[in-house]
Amino acid sequence: MPEPLPPVRPIRLEDVHAARERIRGIVLRTPLVKLRHDAESPEVWLKLENLQPINSFKLRGAANAVALLSNEARSKGVWTISAGNAGQGVAYAARGFGVGCTVVAIDTAPDTKVERMRKLGARIVKAPFDACWRAMEERAFAGVEGTFVHPFDDHDFIAGNATIGLEILEDLPGVRAVVAAVGGGGLLVGVGSAIRASAPGVRILGAEPETAAPAAASFAAGAPRTFDGWRASFVDGAGGKSLFPRMWERMRGVVDGSLVVSLDETRRAMRVIAEKARVIAEGAGALPVAAALSGRMGEGPIVAVVSGGNIDLRKFAELVA
Repeated sequence: MPEPLPPVRPIRLEDVHAARERIRGIVLRTPLVKLRHDAESPEVWLKLENLQPINSFKLRGAANAVALLSNEARSKGVWTISAGNAGQGVAYAARGFGVGCTVVAIDTAPDTKVERMRKLGARIVKAPFDACWRAMEERAFAGVEGTFVHPFDDHDFIAGNATIGLEILEDLPGVRAVVAAVGGGGLLVGVGSAIRASAPGVRILGAEPETAAPAAASFAAGAPRTFDGWRASFVDGAGGKSLFPRMWERMRGVVDGSLVVSLDETRRAMRVIAEKARVIAEGAGALPVAAALSGRMGEGPIVAVVSGGNIDLRKFAELVA
């Protein structure tokens, strides 16, 4: 029998400040740059988490979570479940402690991300999306041993993600809204928790692809929901089949809602970011920018968290052409 999970508890500012000190020197304080798009409004700023050493925000949460494991837990090796970015984060952090790492990788994960996980020392076990999603709920996968690091439903992982929120407020005190992609919800909850504690008037919104939007369905229903029309797309780093009840509990009072973005809007946002900021964003990284540019978030200032840039360049060129 698995051990019962600890109850969900709020991410406190002291947790976030402690995480920032803990991961200092491992992660970058990423720049916040204004997007000079072709219209005067909305005013959009890009929080460039794609510039992290693994080109994804996931390093923040993974570094904090692995650092807080006991020596005994780390000695067993660590494992996680990922479409690519969380796996890179946990592998990078595990390598720093000299411990083994296994990643149960969703079989639709891009080869680029799988190869980068391998180069960081991770053992890769591929599995279908449904099996991986079930394993994230059960926190177990047949044949994989070690200490599990959940890629989003983990207090310490979320506290590491929340350091992004501290940086946003310090660099742009007048921000009116912040938007981040929703996969499992750990990025959005982390950023929202840090900002809500210091600037409660700032709107915190998620962004999801039209092919996988359980958070939007959950906010509409007022309860966690499954997204029945789920299908895989190039936005592999965001959009799940359901919103876990524990993550819904974390979101309440922290997040104001989630916006659904079309795949065409996401492609256009990828192109705008590349043309105007000379930045490469993967699908999930461009989702928040697409939401901000849609006009549904007001005039701004809006901060869009560009969560990652791990995309094959040939695929990127094909999508934005």
